[in-house]
Amino acid sequence: MGEFSVRTSAFTHGEAIQTKFTCEGDDVSPSLTVGDVPDGAESLAVVVDDPDAPTATFTHWLLWNLPPDTVEIHEDVPQTETVGTLDGVVQGTNDFGELGYRGPCPPEGDGPHEYRFTAVALDTTLDLDPGAKRRDLDDAMEGAEIASARFTGTFER
Repeated sequence: MGEFSVRTSAFTHGEAIQTKFTCEGDDVSPSLTVGDVPDGAESLAVVVDDPDAPTATFTHWLLWNLPPDTVEIHEDVPQTETVGTLDGVVQGTNDFGELGYRGPCPPEGDGPHEYRFTAVALDTTLDLDPGAKRRDLDDAMEGAEIASARFTGTFER
């Protein structure tokens, strides 16, 4: 088995994120591919955030209770509490105060920001209500993480 991974065909690791996936475009989530989920994983979570935000790390997407056999998360996941096309996967509230994905939207003139797309393999499913915030998800995942994988993209306005 290879190393646990998360990636997208929408942009290259460490390179610019296409406008389509940002506030200046369609603001839809990119497709993600998950590979080599470790044995013992009961579920997966995905967190997208911007550590370069002016005040604190800014969360753009929270997604959890993905089945461990998930291979792809399709583009343009709807902004709903649960995602029927993904086996009822649950979404949280991003730092825009909305459910689901909201794309990169750094302050104009603030230079390039890095956006982290992190997948986490967990040894349990999470008993966490839809719409939960980042702190709640982090608390629920504490002690349950088996492995994590990350790729990044950049965006500036």
